[in-house]
Amino acid sequence: MPSVAVVGSGPSGVYTAQALLRQSSVPDVRVHVLDRLPAPYGLVRYGVAPDHEKIKSLQNSLRAVLEDERVTFVGNVGVGGPDGLSPARLAELYHAVVYCVGASADRSLEVPGEGLPGSYSATRFVSWYSAHPDVGADSFARDALEARSAVVIGVGNVAVDVARILARGADELRRTDVPRAALGALERSRVREVHIVGRRGPSGARFTTKELRELGALPGARVSVDPAELALDPAYSGAAGPAGAPALPAVVRRNLEVLRGWAAGGGAVDDASHRTPGDASDRASGGAVRRVRLRFFLRPAELLERDGRVAGVRFARTAPDGTGGIRDTGAYEDIPAGLVLRAVGYRGVELPGLPFDPVRGTVPHTAGRVLRNGVPSPGEYVAGWIKRGPTGVIGSNLSCAKETVASLLADAPALALRPAADDPPAVLRSWGLRPVEWGGWLAIERAEAELGRSLGRGPVKIPDWPGLLAAARDENR
Repeated sequence: MPSVAVVGSGPSGVYTAQALLRQSSVPDVRVHVLDRLPAPYGLVRYGVAPDHEKIKSLQNSLRAVLEDERVTFVGNVGVGGPDGLSPARLAELYHAVVYCVGASADRSLEVPGEGLPGSYSATRFVSWYSAHPDVGADSFARDALEARSAVVIGVGNVAVDVARILARGADELRRTDVPRAALGALERSRVREVHIVGRRGPSGARFTTKELRELGALPGARVSVDPAELALDPAYSGAAGPAGAPALPAVVRRNLEVLRGWAAGGGAVDDASHRTPGDASDRASGGAVRRVRLRFFLRPAELLERDGRVAGVRFARTAPDGTGGIRDTGAYEDIPAGLVLRAVGYRGVELPGLPFDPVRGTVPHTAGRVLRNGVPSPGEYVAGWIKRGPTGVIGSNLSCAKETVASLLADAPALALRPAADDPPAVLRSWGLRPVEWGGWLAIERAEAELGRSLGRGPVKIPDWPGLLAAARDENR
């Protein structure tokens, strides 16, 4: 019976397991899905916004794979790093190992002031309201949400997600699984103005139309956009783009239509963008208590400081350069803000013991086979963002996983000759590790349901390592 370890229980890892299960050439395959965390689902549990219930429901399809009798979930087992198993030691237990470890590092802005208190990565904010145990329950509860104005740098879906959470009323989040401390902090939040800022024009934005429209549907919030900034984009005046250029992608056309509608509705950014949010003119404008302002052609140049904290962002004004890029115009604009979140992309992180390309932020490979010194390494594979870089949506992992599994199956006759452990979790326990298997995860689910009931809510996530592990150990209750 061939055995395969899949490192990572997010979509790329589970899709890899699913692709293995569907191969008739290895009907008796045994797949162990390992994760450093005691809870499965990766990005779907700890990265999807809590109010995106349809996307979060993807957990149900991932769950069906993990409950297959040929699959074993092995949580609370890290690979790489000072406290994790080395790839060499993991290889002793399985015929093959597929690494699906994602791209967990944030790209930095590389501008002065980025390290000031009040400046954070959007990923840290997402992890906080998603109850990732590495972040801690009180990371943003003390002072970050005391700011009246926030700037989100980036124009992708993550930027829109965090802006939406900042602008959404806490009462609407009460029906989600947001952890108790995060919900309380969001209830006390003083943020009343959120700027989403991109260095390019709207045709270069990476958000989906669905995400964009959700901003306009927020109760108690008002979205504004500057028609003059939209007009700078050569693609904005028509759906076909610049003369001689290919037709615009459908998502860009739809995004421009949404923005055009907001601009026509009088959502221009004017001198009022530098008022104190929530002043009398805001209250007179229909009762909106929060504003979301989309800004374009502004490149972050410096984070401004006052009293030892971030006080705003100085942006360099950009403009199209006529060749599809942008250029600095020499003009600058300061946007006051006591909270700055950067959402400008991710990078893969080196896993000690595996080869790594620091430029691409990926593991070198050929069709998913890990390359060591340019030669395929027997029994080692990659899938997901660590294979191809942080591109695509969740569904992109399906074809990526299938390619890697095809390579693994082609190598299967030789891999079957390699030694493998009969009971890898037992070996892990003999090495001093404490793996959390599926029964432990079910106990965590029960504990989160009980916590929610005690708070008069649905299931509420446990946000810390001690709480998760204590719940997992109580399998028999």
